[in-house]
Amino acid sequence: MSKILVTGGAGFIGANFVHYWRGEYPADVLVVLDALTYAGNPASLEAVKEQAGFHFVHGNILDQALVEGLLREHEIDTIVHFAAESHVDRSIHGPDAFIETNIVGTHSMLKAAREVWLAGSGREHRFHHVSTDEVYGSLGPADPPFTETTAYAPNSPYSASKASSDHLVRSYHHTYGLQVSTSNCSNNYGPYQFPEKLIPLIIVNILAGKPLPVYGDGQNIRDWLYVDDHCRGIDLILKKGEVGGVYNIGGNNEWTNIDIVKLVCALMDECFARDEALNVRFPAAPEVVGRQAESLITYVKDRPGHDRRYAIDAAKCRAELGYVPRESFATGIRKTIAWMLENESWWRAVMDGSYRNWLDSHYGRMRRG
Repeated sequence: MSKILVTGGAGFIGANFVHYWRGEYPADVLVVLDALTYAGNPASLEAVKEQAGFHFVHGNILDQALVEGLLREHEIDTIVHFAAESHVDRSIHGPDAFIETNIVGTHSMLKAAREVWLAGSGREHRFHHVSTDEVYGSLGPADPPFTETTAYAPNSPYSASKASSDHLVRSYHHTYGLQVSTSNCSNNYGPYQFPEKLIPLIIVNILAGKPLPVYGDGQNIRDWLYVDDHCRGIDLILKKGEVGGVYNIGGNNEWTNIDIVKLVCALMDECFARDEALNVRFPAAPEVVGRQAESLITYVKDRPGHDRRYAIDAAKCRAELGYVPRESFATGIRKTIAWMLENESWWRAVMDGSYRNWLDSHYGRMRRG
């Protein structure tokens, strides 16, 4: 039985990891530590909050004493470190939070792990650090995909902060012997994603009849990974991955932004054609008045330093761990749209801010970190 501390476990990928792990390993102890910033939502953990062996702690990864206490109290043997500021646009307009959380916060986690595991208990352990393909920079149209040996060339404050955290994790392995691993993933999508990101933003804007903003010419390319496949990749790294190893987790699924938007539009049109109840639930949607969702596409000024293309070569994961994505984009995007339509109350509470009142009433007197 493992005892796992999941940082950022109320965020998008972290919450999906919690659901995945509880499904695969229900006897394991899971402790979630989350600061509940704007993107952290404990409502994403409602289905597991009363389960035996699950613990939620409202706190900040910058609080080293808190982390050390959790590691000792729950006899944690594995840390899966998701907690991070992750939205590139926000990093451009306010980089300080990214430096503090992604760099200083990760270093605080590493110091706590070193103190408890190396200077203290000496138990077998793993510190798994979740990073991004953005640390590698931007690819040209004909460039081969990123591998684990691609030189780092981050182009935004977000990716630079993640690159720095990657180096810190590596250094704690080589200098102190901390048992670490790192994964660099491509763009995730799926349930519980905050609606500032492309795919959920397009879905909710269609439902509200609002413009669908597309940066520049829309030809920026990303590799898209269904979040459950990402979680399974991390599982394989924890079980089979080399200590000190770095693994790229990708979806083998490159799409231009404009083609993603157009696909979501077409699938939403299909949903409205198939289910007349949607016309009543979402009267502002273009389909209600006989228009196609594509009519809402609006090209906007490109963001500064917008990387042109990311692509992941996951050959190492496939060869060493047996990792192959189970979801195609066709199946994953349909699951995502279905989840959004079935969980309107979740994303409406996120978008109108009402869930913040719930947070304040439940956690306002708890540690803010």
